[in-house]
Order: sequence, then structure tokens, then C-alpha cells
Amino acid sequence: MSAPAASSGPSGPASGASRADLVADAALALLAERGMRGLTHRAVDGLAGLPQGSTSNVARTRQALLELAVRRLADREARVLALHEMPDPRAGLDALVDALALATHRALTRNRALTLARYELALEATRRPELRAHFDAAGARFRGQLGALVTAMGSADPARHVLSLVAWADGLMFSCVAGTFHAEVPSLQDVRSGLRELLDGMLGDRRRGLRDGPSRG
Repeated sequence: MSAPAASSGPSGPASGASRADLVADAALALLAERGMRGLTHRAVDGLAGLPQGSTSNVARTRQALLELAVRRLADREARVLALHEMPDPRAGLDALVDALALATHRALTRNRALTLARYELALEATRRPELRAHFDAAGARFRGQLGALVTAMGSADPARHVLSLVAWADGLMFSCVAGTFHAEVPSLQDVRSGLRELLDGMLGDRRRGLRDGPSRG
């Protein structure tokens, strides 16, 4: 396994990354390839191409290293999800479907290893309450933005609809990255079709009502 390189895609390390970012990127790569047991300070030093002891200088304890990895995961996944590119609600349901489908498909394809690292960290967070707080906070900004989008598009129950959307996307990603469909990667159009069906059920009737205006007796 080679050391993490400068990014050519939305989730990779940025050029001129700090030492902390290099350590975190190597930690995420190790989690994806070797799992939690393969994550050690020495292994991170080796993968990052740093002198022995460098990782300990950045994150002295295992907990600190895991927290660093979670923060870096949040930054890199924000680029995968392209939060800054989410459409204006006035652009309509098709624009939201397109944006969410592209983000989900990125996580399934060229950012597959990052998605695997997230699952490793999510499971570890269930056993480490101190890590859980960091992991949950990292995901809150996407859920908050998604909630604002579906609210603006007329959702009658934004919290429930966000849960359904995140659960659908997480379920698809787990099944196709680590589950029984790991050998089958859906096309972007397949992902889009699934999201369209889901969002039509949540928002379709409401959007039609807003467009058509009140019924006349």
C-alpha cells in the first residue's frame, strides 16, 4: 500500500497538506485497508512516509488519533458530498435529486475507501462514547443542510424525511461497499432513479400543491 498522494478527486488530501492532515489521511487509508486493528502510530508513520514518532507528536494517544481521523473524514466527505454545491430549493426536485445522486455515487465509486473508513470509525464510536460525540458532530452539518433543503421544498416532517434520506443512502452505500451487493456498483442513473422515487413520495404531492395552488370547489 502506498502513502496517500495529493488529491485528484473531491475527497483526497489537498496539495500542501499539513502534517496533521498527512497523519489523518494515512490513518483513514489504514482503516479502509486493515481495519481498526491495523491502525497504530507506527503504521501511520510508515504509510505517511514520516519519521518514526511523528504521529505521536501530532496525536499522542489512540483516542487523539481517532478524533483526528474523524475530523479529517468530515472535511473530506464534505467535498465528496459537495455541500457548497447543493441546489437552491427554487431549482426544483430534479436539481436536488441530481445533486444527491452524484454525491452518493461518488461515495460508492472513487471514494469507496473513504466510505469504508467511515464504517470502521462508526463502529468504533459505538464502543467509545468520547469518540461518538466527535463522530455525531461531524455528520450534523450535512443533516442540517439537508433538513433546510427539504423544509424549503415543502416537507411536512423534515426530521423524519432527513432520517429516511440518510438511511436510504447509508443502506445503499453499505450494501454496495461492504455488504451483499459489494460486487455490484449501481450506475449514477440507478442511484438517481431510487432517490427520485423516494423524494417523490416525500415531497411530490406537496410540490404539486404548491405549484397548482389551492383547489377550487
